[in-house]
Amino acid sequence: MFMAPDPGLFRLRVSLRAVLGIGLAVTLCQLAGLSLPASITGGLAALLALFTVGDPTVRGQAGTTALLPVAGLPVLTVATALHEVPTLRDATWLAVVFIGVYARRYGPRGHALGIFAFMMFFTTQFLHAVPGQLPQLYAAVALSLAASSAVRFGAWCVERRSPLPAAPLPLVGRGLARPTTRQAFQATAACAFALTAGQLLSHDRWYWAVGTAWWIFVNTASRGETLVRGFRRVLGTLTGIVAGLLIAVPLHGAPAPTAVLVAVSVFGIFYTAAPSYSWMMFFVTVMAGLLYGLLGVLHPGLLGLRLAETGVGALGAALAVALVLPITTHTVTDRWIERALHAVHGCTSAAARRLAGDAQADPAPRAGELEALLGRVRMALAPLVHPLNPMWQRKERARAILALLDDCAREVRGLAAVAADPDASHDARLTAACRRVETAMESLVGAVPGGAPAAHHGAPGHHPGAEQALVHLHGLERALVELATPLRGSLLLGA
Repeated sequence: MFMAPDPGLFRLRVSLRAVLGIGLAVTLCQLAGLSLPASITGGLAALLALFTVGDPTVRGQAGTTALLPVAGLPVLTVATALHEVPTLRDATWLAVVFIGVYARRYGPRGHALGIFAFMMFFTTQFLHAVPGQLPQLYAAVALSLAASSAVRFGAWCVERRSPLPAAPLPLVGRGLARPTTRQAFQATAACAFALTAGQLLSHDRWYWAVGTAWWIFVNTASRGETLVRGFRRVLGTLTGIVAGLLIAVPLHGAPAPTAVLVAVSVFGIFYTAAPSYSWMMFFVTVMAGLLYGLLGVLHPGLLGLRLAETGVGALGAALAVALVLPITTHTVTDRWIERALHAVHGCTSAAARRLAGDAQADPAPRAGELEALLGRVRMALAPLVHPLNPMWQRKERARAILALLDDCAREVRGLAAVAADPDASHDARLTAACRRVETAMESLVGAVPGGAPAAHHGAPGHHPGAEQALVHLHGLERALVELATPLRGSLLLGA
């Protein structure tokens, strides 16, 4: 958690901003005289706005944030109205689950709106909200989104100086071949199981099982990813419950220390979200215990029930990904690796054209795209490199693939840096090196668009940047040739 790289202290700044934005939102709700449940709703709305909105541009983030109430408030209204009609309430929530997951096909905006809508339904169950509370809940959501937006887009706009890398587009397909469509059915089935089994455990806290099943499907794309995420969620919840017994229960809801620890938990959620899902769930569980303490209902038995409901939700997710339109790790990994290799070729080709004298060619965007795609490859391969994976041969192959792809990314970054030098120029040897890279690429993914630049005849060894570019091209060729061994045939042999 603490050793994970944080270039430019981006995660640190975003985490501190989250504490400030959510703290301001809750403070304003309290100063406005809103009830404690309304203030908690506002705080969760601010947290979701800061956590889930991930458009690559500040303008896009502002647009998605403005749309959050459009997606969330109608769901909030329906959920409170159906509170006393369990059958219709449950059916409606499952419809929200399906639509929320299906919306991920539309990229970061659909992803954020789907999560916000789901969590508005969850919040009404968490607080047992009724229609008479709606005016205060509306006011809390509006006030909190305005406060968090003022911090995010005004006082501390981190993304203006450090733009978010563009998220890779979801894997495409038609009909049930599209992963997001399959996931919509899987998540709905998992939540249906969690809803039914969770109510058998508790008529009051069953929604924790549904929430667990939902969040396990967030940012996953295959059976293996979902199973690993479920394991990590249970582990994080278990450790968070132990901490809750030691910290939250003795506090008995004392406002001042609870507020401080909630702020620490918010920081932990944002700071650990990227490197460790288990640690993030630890902080989520501690924060939930603290909020229950504020509401005056916290006791050790409640934390034990939370763990049981989490286990039910994880089981529902495991059954759904195994039985309902399964998406294998092998299928997803193949496609992400292929996209990453195409990004390697695109960046190399753009750098070569730039060195050949094409001022319009810019490898930098393709290098950024490659970094984002490698993040998805690492996520896809996580089930295979997990310590509990007993298939050591697949584990070693997956590790080799990750290491060689990281080598490719390093050489591509170096090549892009050389090409960015205005004094760098073309050397005839670069043409042959680029063609060798293209040949190595074709052996992995077949024919690739765009070829090496036309040769410029000149004396080798006297052109700025040429020697460095050749070193990076040779390193890239070596990594691509070595990748052929672990990728030979079926990439992961049906993992």
